Amino acid sequence: MADSTLADTADHSTAPGSAAVPILDCQNLSAGYGPVRVVRDVNFALQAGSVLAVLGPNGAGKSTLMNTLAGLLPRKGGDVVVEGKSLRNGRPAEANRHGLILVPDDRALFTSMTVRENLSIAKRSGGLSLDGAIDMFPALGKRIKVNAGALSGGEQQMLAVARALVQNPRVLLIDEMSMGLAPVIVEELLPIVRRIADETDAVVVLVEQHVQLALEVADEALVIVHGGVRLSGPADELAKNPELLEQAYLGDAV
Repeated sequence: MADSTLADTADHSTAPGSAAVPILDCQNLSAGYGPVRVVRDVNFALQAGSVLAVLGPNGAGKSTLMNTLAGLLPRKGGDVVVEGKSLRNGRPAEANRHGLILVPDDRALFTSMTVRENLSIAKRSGGLSLDGAIDMFPALGKRIKVNAGALSGGEQQMLAVARALVQNPRVLLIDEMSMGLAPVIVEELLPIVRRIADETDAVVVLVEQHVQLALEVADEALVIVHGGVRLSGPADELAKNPELLEQAYLGDAV
């Protein structure tokens, strides 16, 4: 099935701020492991304060895409550009210095350290303050002296995102925010993604399995199937066309 886009019928060239340099520009990105290309020819450009939902079935290549954007995996083709600066291939420290911060699906917390210590050790100039992090995630304020390993799954995810925010991200990559969490917790957490983009002006790229909830907080969305972009467009338009999403997920069998 050929790639589809809902943006084909809309002219975004006159949108406010469209002439600005994108915060994150992903150009013909291909990635994988060894000789195997898992992700092929992914393109998107995101302006400040925007949220991109990356959707798709398990094994489609979404986490590979995120790890490659973060520099943890070397690109097999294409370019990753942050605020006009082309990042060197496979350099996670460089990507991090340019404000590209990954929240991995395993959260990667220091479980023997307290909430305060996890935040303090990551703090950078210009990033969210400790008080700002608590304001964003009030539940952490009540657990500030508790070791991260003793937190609930939802609290750990809050801490992982808060730790990223204190690093002053320009691009925040959140891989599977809802991993292992009850649906009621997911419903509380995902709207915070919208708040983060609105209040910090960062770009957020969100990999998420809760499709409709993700589309509610995103500006743009793309569906990756077998490593390629099957469908892309404004999130609200995709939300109005569930049959297109179903077809994108299931392919020609639909």
